[in-house]
Amino acid sequence: MYVLPKAPFDWAKTLRFISGFSPSQDDQKIADQTLTKAVRIGGSTVVFRVSSRGTLKRPKLEVGLFAERAITKKLERAVLERISFYLSLDDDLSPFYALAEDDPPFLKVLERLYGYHQVKFLTPWENAAWAILTQRTSGPVARTYKRRLTEHFGGALETPYGTFRAFPEPTDLLGVKAGEIARLTGGFRRDEFLLSAAQAFATADEAWLRTAPYDEAFKWLRKIKGIGEWSAAFVLLRGLGRMERAILEDARNPYVVSVLEAAQKVYGPITLGEVREKAKHYGNWQGYWAHYLRVLD
Repeated sequence: MYVLPKAPFDWAKTLRFISGFSPSQDDQKIADQTLTKAVRIGGSTVVFRVSSRGTLKRPKLEVGLFAERAITKKLERAVLERISFYLSLDDDLSPFYALAEDDPPFLKVLERLYGYHQVKFLTPWENAAWAILTQRTSGPVARTYKRRLTEHFGGALETPYGTFRAFPEPTDLLGVKAGEIARLTGGFRRDEFLLSAAQAFATADEAWLRTAPYDEAFKWLRKIKGIGEWSAAFVLLRGLGRMERAILEDARNPYVVSVLEAAQKVYGPITLGEVREKAKHYGNWQGYWAHYLRVLD
């Protein structure tokens, strides 16, 4: 089966980003310009295998699916929709690129990343879990915690290409004792926070979170224990594709520092206040602008 991304779309740039995206490196395999990865949907574990059969201007992705049982049309549709959202295949980048025409220094970034669509976390729930797991710990340690959660509560499937494990759905954690999660994630209330997030996302209306007024979606996320202002903005951006705002408020936040440093490489000496002003030029695309800066860096 095939899915058709919105042109321009560069599959090689997508794979390059995924290969370096630390949170998901234990969950997938990239070989021969093909991505193989597992996902949990409705209690089923499905492995999807994606490769390109198109061009930059006429993109076309071939998708193969593997499961323990016959895949129903409903499940197939859900998996394809998840893949499309995960890879931002429906993003029309033309308005963003048009705004970049008035920003000559950024055109060099655009030239190198032309056709790259943001790769999100596979689900906003996984993004929220990662935000919790990285609190007061390093990325490598957080990856260990995430791998343990996947091994204990997620799904696994053997395929001709190897065994793949899927991060658990929020419903997979409901009913699990907090102490069991704490044992896997090093304490620091991560068990309490993860269970709060699982309970919230188990009944969440993801379509609403993707389209609701930004401040309302932000407020919903802030009600989850362990999800502060930074984490809520992070999930909106990288888990829900809400690009209308860049995350540039906290000057001490490592992400904000990385955006500033990336901007300085493109624009020369520039303050964080000036970066915020630059972002305003991109309106509802400022999240994409900041993402492109960091991806180039």
